[in-house]
Amino acid sequence: MNFQPIQPSNQEIQDRIGRLYEAAQKQGDPWEFVFVTDKTNQYYFTGTMQDGVFVLKNDGSYYYFVRKSYERARDECLIPKNLRPMDSYRDMAQIIGKNSGNVYIETECFTYATLGRLGKYFDLDSSKILPADRLIQKVRAQKSPYELSWLEESGRQHNILFRDVIPALLREGIDEAELVGELYSSMIKLGYHGVTRFGKFQTEAVIGQLGFGENSTYPTNFDGPGGAKGLGAAVPIIGDRNRKLKKGDLVFIDIGYGTNGYHTDRTQVYMFGKEAPEYAKKAHKTCLEIQKRTAALLVPGNIPSEIYDLATADLEPEFLEGFMGRGSERVKFLGHGVGLQVDEYPVIAKKFDEPLVENMAIAIEPKCCIKNFGVVGVEDTYIVEKEGGRCITGGQKEIIEL
Repeated sequence: MNFQPIQPSNQEIQDRIGRLYEAAQKQGDPWEFVFVTDKTNQYYFTGTMQDGVFVLKNDGSYYYFVRKSYERARDECLIPKNLRPMDSYRDMAQIIGKNSGNVYIETECFTYATLGRLGKYFDLDSSKILPADRLIQKVRAQKSPYELSWLEESGRQHNILFRDVIPALLREGIDEAELVGELYSSMIKLGYHGVTRFGKFQTEAVIGQLGFGENSTYPTNFDGPGGAKGLGAAVPIIGDRNRKLKKGDLVFIDIGYGTNGYHTDRTQVYMFGKEAPEYAKKAHKTCLEIQKRTAALLVPGNIPSEIYDLATADLEPEFLEGFMGRGSERVKFLGHGVGLQVDEYPVIAKKFDEPLVENMAIAIEPKCCIKNFGVVGVEDTYIVEKEGGRCITGGQKEIIEL
């Protein structure tokens, strides 16, 4: 299959900036600037990611100031007429003027040190800071035809990875860390863009989470229903070198995959060397039913919190004991947006009350933690459409027995 992606354009970038401007105006608060320093967001609004700042002014004008590499930015930036070199924030202030009003910044990742440096040249204080995070998340949530083309290609490759590549890598005696290494190599050969990005501050991952048997239930700081032992306390990710695959092990693999910056998210579980026990099959089947029910509700206008309630209603108490984690480890969502990052807006959870919009990309991941056995369940990525969620990662897989 020859993939023919739609190409990005200056007009697409201008449309994104225009939607950000409209979103800021609708908030009702007076503002002077939106400062964008996060590199993923810079890429979204400029077509490149550098050591720089994208600035949107309240008069609708915008600039991209780049410290390094300005030379590369000239090659990649899709708004070249708005590109400016910068040695320090003084250069910004000379062009856009010294602020005397409210400023939107990405409060989740904008450091206090950066605020101090900007404060040397702009009239900034804490009372004038407005959070830009949710504004930008909502703008990014609705995907364009260009973005959908890359998401669908990621989903196609993602399905091949789980269907054809991973089963061939699972063999008795391989350890978790070794599997991660072989998986990464195979993913690069398949077309993976080499990094799995998250928006949440200080979230680290190589390709995702995986675990053999009980290791997939081991507590982790990652906000997800699966667990991982990892390499140890200093690096609680990748995989456990001491846990080798043996017959009768459940293999839990939750991987964010991406092409050209755009991610899909998927989880598949395998049973190695033996048939899965009936209690595991039953729990997995319930997860499949929840996923199917949720996907049908991914319709423009539906409310995420209501979807969550409908999809999780009438679950058996025994299943609920391990649903989306155990005890205090349980997470409070059923799905999440994906795109340039794996953890995007919206979230299928309580208190998310803004309606879905067509062409949002959402991963649905109902899972169940079974003590002393492992995590069963599924995850696939869907596109919000009028007829319901359209799966782009393969979808609806039973436990694969090897």
